[in-house]
Amino acid sequence: MTRNLEIAVDREELRALVADTLERSPAEVTDDADFVGELDLDSLMALEIVVRLEKRYRIRVKDEEFASITSLNGIYDLLTAKLGGT
Repeated sequence: MTRNLEIAVDREELRALVADTLERSPAEVTDDADFVGELDLDSLMALEIVVRLEKRYRIRVKDEEFASITSLNGIYDLLTAKLGGT
């Protein structure tokens, strides 16, 4: 079964997904904007982002993995590690 390796992570698509969840414009979700401090991420929004990432990229994200992520760069790095690069 081919899994995940065919799915590339597009940073702008990822930015749009996070911005939509946070009800912000994509311009506000800069690569290193702090989710909690700058973008007011709460636990329900975090859960929604995780669910959307799992559906879109067909992966599992553990609570502790996402808890350590503070920015879009963090999500991008997590996804590329799980998906095998690119």
